[in-house]
Amino acid sequence: MTAGSVWTADLLVLAVKAGVERPRPSATVPQADPLMGANGWSFPSGHAATAFAGAVALTYVWRRGAPLFFLLAAAIAFSRVYVGVHYPGDVLGGAVLGTAVGLAWVALLRLPRRSEEAPRQSGAGPPAG
Repeated sequence: MTAGSVWTADLLVLAVKAGVERPRPSATVPQADPLMGANGWSFPSGHAATAFAGAVALTYVWRRGAPLFFLLAAAIAFSRVYVGVHYPGDVLGGAVLGTAVGLAWVALLRLPRRSEEAPRQSGAGPPAG
């Protein structure tokens, strides 16, 4: 489930980036001096999206780890702004997208199975006491 959430978030990020085509800070802010290079479009942040999608999925598996998972996801998102390759809105958009994808995967896996919904085939009730 975690891998599915992360891959889905990553694919959606690529689609949104192609549609929005927001330049990175280094291309639009003359004073920007990024600590590292990055190619492609800026919005939304793929790192933030995949980190938050993974955090949601991992929280479903191990609830006690939620503070750690979300702290790590927030640190990854912040790092993208810190190194100068994303605007704050890019990481916020990525975090929202990733959280939505993670929640969608959790909801999908929590749907009742067909066999659990099916009524009993025999008309007999439970045995008498």
